[in-house]
Amino acid sequence: MSVRYNYKTSGVCSQNILITVNGDIIEEVQFIGGCPGNLLGIGKLVKGKTIDEVAELLAGISCGGKPTSCPDQLSRALKAISERQKNNK
Repeated sequence: MSVRYNYKTSGVCSQNILITVNGDIIEEVQFIGGCPGNLLGIGKLVKGKTIDEVAELLAGISCGGKPTSCPDQLSRALKAISERQKNNK
């Protein structure tokens, strides 16, 4: 069953990330705000991958001297989703 999550970002140009997962598989990622081309590309690249795989891959990426980035925020969102899923089992 697919579940959609809304993650409020912090410290980046995008304001929110909408993430749809089915179990531990990412079905869709949509960034609200930010650099459209890059963020659409990220969404397509992560589709079909596992939450943990993408979270690990994107963690810690910075942007323009900021301590975070849209990919890093996606990593944080996915980690939060993973924790929520573990706590609901």
